[in-house]
Amino acid sequence: MPAALDAVLGTYPSWSHLVVRLALGVVFFAHGSQKVLGWFGGHGLAGTVKMFQGLGVPPAAVVLAAFIEFLGGCAMLTGLLARPAAVGIIVVMLVAIAKVHGKHGFFLNLGVPGKGPGYEFNFVLIAMALSILIGGAGVLSIDRALWLALAGK
Repeated sequence: MPAALDAVLGTYPSWSHLVVRLALGVVFFAHGSQKVLGWFGGHGLAGTVKMFQGLGVPPAAVVLAAFIEFLGGCAMLTGLLARPAAVGIIVVMLVAIAKVHGKHGFFLNLGVPGKGPGYEFNFVLIAMALSILIGGAGVLSIDRALWLALAGK
């Protein structure tokens, strides 16, 4: 099997990666659905673009980030192309820290007047995505099924 294909689809048969992948998938599917489709109380794509323009984020970057969250969530839930999705999620979270959350410090600051949420949640999501990037999607994933089929196992 070509090394590039192995790097994308290869995965350890790990139940813990399944748990991490599914949790990450639920979070990003929900947040991406808010941004792209307006589900779960979200504003939809037009509303999301408008909101982020106030932060100086170009519309094309907002659309890209929204679709990375939505499709990355779908990828994590199914275990299809989980490693590339993990890279996208990590990049989006790093940008979120740089543009929004970093200035508020580490903690979520819930109930702290005049202080927005820090990057604590983003940090945990990055760690989860790194786990998938390093070890793959785990058991019960399309990546694993494709990898085994292509390797003739």
